Amino acid sequence: TRRTGRKSCNRRTGTGITAGNPGRSSRHQARCRPGACRQARGADAACRSPETDDAMNRPHYILLPANPLFITISVIVAFLLNLLPWGQWYGVPDFVALVLVFWSIHQPRKVGIGMAFIMGLLMDVHDATLLGQHALAYTLLSYFAIMIHRRVLWFPIGTQALQMLPLLLMAQAVQLVVRILVSGKFPGWLYFLESGVAALLWPVVTAILLAPQRRAVDRDDTRPI
Repeated sequence: TRRTGRKSCNRRTGTGITAGNPGRSSRHQARCRPGACRQARGADAACRSPETDDAMNRPHYILLPANPLFITISVIVAFLLNLLPWGQWYGVPDFVALVLVFWSIHQPRKVGIGMAFIMGLLMDVHDATLLGQHALAYTLLSYFAIMIHRRVLWFPIGTQALQMLPLLLMAQAVQLVVRILVSGKFPGWLYFLESGVAALLWPVVTAILLAPQRRAVDRDDTRPI
C-alpha cells in the first residue's frame, strides 16, 4: 500500500519523469510530505500581524443602502458650515473636504470626482480665490480616496483617521501652492492644523453619517444590526 501511495504521488507530481532535475524533484517530494500542509499553515499564521487578525476577526455589520437625498443634504450642510464667518481662526477644518472624502470612501459610485469638482467651484466663488483652486484640490482628494477606499474600510476607525490625514494634507498643499504662485504669501505652518483637526473629527463624522444606514427598517431582537 505504501509503494502504491508513493507511485501515485510521483505520478501526480511528475517526479518519476523529471528524475534528472533534483531541484524540481525535491520540491515535489516536499509537497507530498504528510506534514507539509500543516507546516505551511502554521507559517502563514505566524506571519500574520495582530492588526491583520483584529481586522479579520472584527464583526462587519451589514449596512442599509445610502440614501442619495441624505448624501446631498450632508454635502449642503458641510458647505453651509464652510460659509460661517470663521475669520482667520486656525484649526477650523474644511467641512466640505471632510464630507467629500468620507462619501468617496463609503459611496464612490454616488459621490465622485464630478461632485468634488462642482463643490470646489462653489468654494472658489465663495472665497473669491483663483477659480479652480478648490476644484483642483477636491478633485485630487476624491480621486485618491476612491483609489484606496476598499483597503481603508478594512481598518478600524482610528486607523482610518490616520490614513485620511495624508489625503487632507495633500489637498491643503495643492491650495497652498496655488496661493503662493498667485500672491507669493506663505500663511505659516499653522495653516496645516485644520487637516489634523479634520482627521480627529473622522470618528464623529463616521458615526453621524453612517447612523441612518445602521438603523434597521423592521426592528427585530434577533437581527445583528
